[in-house]
Amino acid sequence: MGKLTYEGTVKVDLDDRTLAHLMVVIGTKLRRGEPFHFSWRDDASIGDGRTAIWVHPRCSLVYKFYGSRLPQLNPAWIDALSCTANSQSGLYVVPEPAAPSSQPHPDHHLVGG
Repeated sequence: MGKLTYEGTVKVDLDDRTLAHLMVVIGTKLRRGEPFHFSWRDDASIGDGRTAIWVHPRCSLVYKFYGSRLPQLNPAWIDALSCTANSQSGLYVVPEPAAPSSQPHPDHHLVGG
């Protein structure tokens, strides 16, 4: 289970695989200077509501991965997440589609550093 921390205070737990895909999508948007909303459903233990943050090039984001291995990236999921990030509602996690049998996504190197 990984963790995304926004501005040092807002935190959300996500599995490492989801977090790796979000990191690629968020990084791509921020490199382009494109701010956007990112929202998620809160865990029942903290109220079962929703949280939304405004992600912009000057915000502080920390991605904490707890697994020792880098997850395999699915370019179809990156594309699906990118579509939500480019919509009026902003980025949110959608179910992972089946991975195509094509070449790796051009941003696959971002997870490895």
